[in-house]
Amino acid sequence: MNQILSQLASQSKLGAEGAYAILWSDMVALRRNLRNYLIATVVSPLLYMAAFGFGLGANIKMDGMSYLEFVVPGIIAMTAMNSSFNGSGTRLVVDQIHWRSFDESLMAPIGHPSLLLGKALIGALRGSVSSIAFLIMAFLIRPQLHISLLFLFSLALTCLIFSFLGVLSALLARSYDDMIMFTSIIITPMAFLGGTFFSLNYVPEALKYALYLLPLTHASICLRASILGQNVPYNSLSAMLGFLAIFAGASLLVLRKKDV
Repeated sequence: MNQILSQLASQSKLGAEGAYAILWSDMVALRRNLRNYLIATVVSPLLYMAAFGFGLGANIKMDGMSYLEFVVPGIIAMTAMNSSFNGSGTRLVVDQIHWRSFDESLMAPIGHPSLLLGKALIGALRGSVSSIAFLIMAFLIRPQLHISLLFLFSLALTCLIFSFLGVLSALLARSYDDMIMFTSIIITPMAFLGGTFFSLNYVPEALKYALYLLPLTHASICLRASILGQNVPYNSLSAMLGFLAIFAGASLLVLRKKDV
């Protein structure tokens, strides 16, 4: 029994080291271009907050709170989605199609789960950096925002979900056009329909249930509840864990077929 546990511990250590090796090169690149990356990823969320929070929603109440309080967590969720998806998916497409370096990663002495985790952590890291940078800006405007363990867990979960979705889409894509099409028909509509800028309490019942099928909807619910000190939305947390398992499992299946 002790020998089996020792072997499992050794395999877990090797898997973690393999994932970190994949992540390390991107950490170096991100550190070198951190200022430019932050400027590029924070400008759009700030414009959304200015336009919707201060402009259109200045005198609007949403679910018993000011519209600015309502929209800030939604913009955080959207920022995490966009940065995580692009951070993992776009870079993986470039590695596959432009640099042709992904095949070398497949030949490295690490398992498929470690390889996928490393690629996903690249997007999750970038999504976390962008979201936290925007959150700091939001604190300067709305200092009563509440940061809790639930918020940090929800943010990390959001980044991982969309990072694995980016990896999955990149593995399925055969060209840059495929990636652009996926972004246009899935990510962009989700950014505006996933409970970011409006409450699902104001939409028809049929549409509401359809929107609950979007991972960003549950991410917005969890981040909003945590940052505003509301009750824990266990159903949405469970749904997010389910989406993470689905995207990670699907990515592993596609990668194994690709490596045959």
